Amino acid sequence: MSPTQAQRREATTTALLDAARDLFAEDGYATTSLDAVATKADVTKGAVYHHYDGKRQLFEAVFTREVEELTAGLAAAYARNSDPWKALEAGCRAFLEACLEPALQQIVLLDALAALGWERVRRHEQGLLAAIERAVQRAIDAGRIAPRPPAPLASFLFGALCEMAMVVARADNPRVAERQAVAELSRIMDGLSA
Repeated sequence: MSPTQAQRREATTTALLDAARDLFAEDGYATTSLDAVATKADVTKGAVYHHYDGKRQLFEAVFTREVEELTAGLAAAYARNSDPWKALEAGCRAFLEACLEPALQQIVLLDALAALGWERVRRHEQGLLAAIERAVQRAIDAGRIAPRPPAPLASFLFGALCEMAMVVARADNPRVAERQAVAELSRIMDGLSA
C-alpha cells in the first residue's frame, strides 16, 4: 500500500526538521544553508520551500520542537515529586541539566534570539513560564512558600534560570558551571521555602 499524501508530507517534514536540527546544532543558524538541509534530508530545495518560507521559518519549527521536548522533560521531572516546591526545584534542575546538551545549547540558547528575535522566542517560551507560575501557585497552596502573587516569583525564577542556562552554555567547562548553577538554585529555593 502506498503512503497517503498526508503521510508523505509528514515524512518530508520530519526529515527536514531532523536534518535542520542536526545542521543548526552542528554549524549554527548563520552558517547553515537550505541547500545543506535539503541534501541532508534527501529532498529538493523546492521541497524545503514547499513546507517552509525560508530558513528562519524552518529554524522556528526546529526551535519549537526543541522547546516542546524540553517542556515534556521538565514536566516529567516535576511529576516525580509529591512535594510541589521540591517538584519545582526538580524541574529547574532538569532544565539546567538539559542545557548541557550541545544541540539544545546551540539552537535554544545561542542562536534563537538572533534568528527569531526576543518576542518570538518569548512567545514560544510562554508554556514554560506558565508552568513555573502554576508550580509556584501549587507550592503556595500547599503552604511550602509564603503566600504571594505567583507571577512575579515565576518570572524571577524563569529569568534566573534563563541567565544561568546562558552561563552554562557559554562556559569553558559547562558541567562545572551547571553544578554551580544547581547549587545556587538549591540555596535560593531553600531560602524561599516556608
